[in-house]
Amino acid sequence: MRRYYAQTEQKMKPSISIILITKNSEKTVEKCLESIQWANEIIVLDSGSTDQTLSICLKYTDHVFQTDWPGFGIQKNRALAKATSNWVFSIDSDEWITDALREEMIKTIKNPTALVFQLPRLNQYCGQWIRHGDVGKDKVTRLFKRGFAHFSDDRVHEKIMTSEKIGKLTFPLCHNTYDSIDALLQRMNLYSSLSAKMRFDRGKKTNLLKAIISACWSFTRAYFFRAGFLDGKMGFIVCAAAAQSSYYRHVKLMELMKQRC
Repeated sequence: MRRYYAQTEQKMKPSISIILITKNSEKTVEKCLESIQWANEIIVLDSGSTDQTLSICLKYTDHVFQTDWPGFGIQKNRALAKATSNWVFSIDSDEWITDALREEMIKTIKNPTALVFQLPRLNQYCGQWIRHGDVGKDKVTRLFKRGFAHFSDDRVHEKIMTSEKIGKLTFPLCHNTYDSIDALLQRMNLYSSLSAKMRFDRGKKTNLLKAIISACWSFTRAYFFRAGFLDGKMGFIVCAAAAQSSYYRHVKLMELMKQRC
């Protein structure tokens, strides 16, 4: 397999498909698409946008498809299945690629040292870059040779599944995580519900003590041990929101357990 891969790389000019999933992403998707228009192929899989998302996407690619919403993991695998280039990069509609990262990716696929790559992600909350705490250590696996990785079927917090050794890129992917506190709270409520349902379906159990311990540890680790306090007021907000999300994930799982009884 390794010998075949090496021979194929010599014969085939490297190409890259960039895939993204959307729904009502008009506020962020154009910046994302502007940053990836250099790609050989852009695949957009939309799940029922009612704003201008589709018309914006169609300015950058003809490969725009609509479908239902089965969850993040399955949806990204659907987008992956439509890619035809020999390399794939997965991007979210609120992320963008800098010039430095673009050049690093192009060099990487021309002379790859691995088949799957991880890179740092720089997250912005309400206009401020967060460089400490759990968020400051964020890394995501997004670039891979087609056929050597896929996404888990998780409804939320999907992961790249691969048996290959994971290489590392240097330059970060930029992410506009939340542009307001209201958006943060809405996303926290949605993700904690999806995560609780996913854990419930897997037979996980919890109780109030676990909820409290999980929340306290989440805040302590991020704010104190990982120096979230260095990000000032927004650092506190980010760490507190993560702790709340952890707490409500457990509480919502408790509610699902009670409904089953």
